[in-house]
Amino acid sequence: MSSGQPSDSKEPRADLLREEEEEEEESDEDRCSSRPTSPQAGRGGAGTQVSWELEAATDGGTGSGDRGSSAADSLFAWICKRTVRRGPFVDPARDNFRNMTRLYSSMSPATDSVNLSTQTHGAVFNLEYSPDGSVLTVACEQTEVLLFDPVSSRHIKTLVEAHEDCVNNIRFLDNRLFATCSDDTTIALWDLRKLNSKVCSLHGHASWVKNIEYDTHTRLLVTSGFDGNVITWDTNRFTEDGCPHKKFFHTRYLMRMRLTPDCSKMLISTSSGYLLILHDLDLTQSLEVGSYRILRSRRAPLSTGSSAGSRSGGSRHTIDSKTHPHREGLSPRNSLEVLTPEIPGERDRGNCITSLQLHPKGWATLLRCSSNMDDQEWTCVYEFQEGAPPRPPVSPRCSLRLTHYIEEANVGRGYIKELCFSPDGRLICSPYGYGVRLLAFDEQCGELADCMPVRTALLREIRSIYSHSDVVLTSKFSPTHCQFASGCLSGRVALYQPHF
Repeated sequence: MSSGQPSDSKEPRADLLREEEEEEEESDEDRCSSRPTSPQAGRGGAGTQVSWELEAATDGGTGSGDRGSSAADSLFAWICKRTVRRGPFVDPARDNFRNMTRLYSSMSPATDSVNLSTQTHGAVFNLEYSPDGSVLTVACEQTEVLLFDPVSSRHIKTLVEAHEDCVNNIRFLDNRLFATCSDDTTIALWDLRKLNSKVCSLHGHASWVKNIEYDTHTRLLVTSGFDGNVITWDTNRFTEDGCPHKKFFHTRYLMRMRLTPDCSKMLISTSSGYLLILHDLDLTQSLEVGSYRILRSRRAPLSTGSSAGSRSGGSRHTIDSKTHPHREGLSPRNSLEVLTPEIPGERDRGNCITSLQLHPKGWATLLRCSSNMDDQEWTCVYEFQEGAPPRPPVSPRCSLRLTHYIEEANVGRGYIKELCFSPDGRLICSPYGYGVRLLAFDEQCGELADCMPVRTALLREIRSIYSHSDVVLTSKFSPTHCQFASGCLSGRVALYQPHF
């Protein structure tokens, strides 16, 4: 009724409906108890906990809400635990292992893969999806940036003169703002709503700019280049003339730089085979040479023993007071760790770390390494390990342990091949000659945490797809759709999706 107050004649009817809803709830609970448990049920009942939390929130925390709606909310929460969420919240338990394996094993090039009538953009050096998966951007050799609709494979826009030299990398700051970097030593900011001109150009590097990262906590843009500099840019204060910047770090032979998903560490790979890790990262402090403490310099060990406690606080590599004199007190920020990742059978040969990626949950780092003679290539997965005494005042340190690897096709010497993790971290897409390989930690596309080998193991090949006529240089998974893309030396971009 318009007054919102039911009449007396309606009350018996309301009671009857309430009783029917309670009966339906009980029958629904019986049916739910007889059906297979959700993937989260085997992990301490997390799905049940979330559903009851949602029910309590619906009732305002009093427990006196409508029980019929609570049952529906409970079921809804259980379903939500199995569905694909958007952006960085892709649920790794969205389906069982068998269906995931079948899904990714059926990935094939889309019949309407990206094709342009005039290919003047040159080689494809980098691919990047927007966080909501609605736009695919392509960094090209000949100063251009291409934009596509990944669902329809429709070409949206070409930024013809995005830079004055090769475009190397693209990074989205949010769903509309993105940054590009180039061999012309500049970084450009763009807005998807107004692509006719740049938001601004950033000048500060003295050589080719190769990497862009973004700290969502401080809103600092972080770039690295072949001048050996890592520079931070304060996007909180950018104008048409640029934004304030400062040199954060410098090292020789710098190749790639990445931030962990929680922005607590920075990893830097070098052409001399070293991997540098800055722990307890604070990007607001500039680091001059000699101002940071070197924790240790050693080779990353191979997996030769039990992996128990490797990520749960076990101390595999201890730090004595000589190496780390401040271990009894608060740990210094931006402490540096220097490692030389090992490749099985290559202990006496130098390696160049050409590509560097991080697991979406920060569990591991993914490296593409090549020998100094450039006659062999490997894809390697190194797990982060806790290495400090488990004391509350001390920030734990990490070292790396090689858990999985595979030898790659040594095709296209001299070119860097960019590989990537899937959003849930179960799969690796690796350029392989004129195609790509989908690699997993086991045959069921299991989680890395569930596939820790006692000894270093080979990555398992789920599927190989050859869809290019030239060497594939880069690959990228969509953050929201069951899709990935690859780009090759001749400029073609291929999209892949399940074939039903």
